[in-house]
Amino acid sequence: MTQLSTTGSRRGRPPQTEQQADQVRARIVLATSEVFAEHGSRGLNVARVIEKAGLARPTFYRYFANATEPLHALLTLSNDDLVGGVRSALERSEEPVQLGINMIEAYLYWASGHGPMLGPLFAELHDPGSPVSAYRERALDDIRVLVRAKFAELGRPAPSDLNLDTALQICEFVVFRISAGAPHGEPEPAAIAEARLTMIRGVLVTLGRREDVELALGIAGVFDPME
Repeated sequence: MTQLSTTGSRRGRPPQTEQQADQVRARIVLATSEVFAEHGSRGLNVARVIEKAGLARPTFYRYFANATEPLHALLTLSNDDLVGGVRSALERSEEPVQLGINMIEAYLYWASGHGPMLGPLFAELHDPGSPVSAYRERALDDIRVLVRAKFAELGRPAPSDLNLDTALQICEFVVFRISAGAPHGEPEPAAIAEARLTMIRGVLVTLGRREDVELALGIAGVFDPME
């Protein structure tokens, strides 16, 4: 996820230039991410955001009507990062095994940019009362379209809804599993390496054919017993 600048105008002082206005906006969005990381979407309010941002209430309302608006900006950025990463991964894929591996790398890279936000983000994925859930469905819809288009480009039948959704759930779950208990949402390299192998195995078996698994058997470490 793109890192946001914390620099901005002094407390309550109206920005003088467009650049300063952008800095204040980014400062509010960053503060929103910190409040969301601590309290989730239900604990998000203007008072907590302006306290984190070190801004006066009138300054906040110059840019946003409520605390949900900067959260939507965050979730839009998160979706764009994930879908854009998957799109790039698929464009670099010449065959199905590489497709699966590149998709997994895209998920891991996306998760690495969220830090402490990742825990509450995953906690609200299946909560219909949270805006996170709606954004997740939009991202999944976009990714489904991209994957099916890539399968068609490779001359493969499109995966069934169940198989494709299971593969995406594997990616989501493994990323959450290794990140939820990690300090600041940043797992150790060994945990990432183990997660990568777990995701590769799951996605290959779910979306691949026999020849894909046979090809993957020749890739060192993919199906070797874990130490």
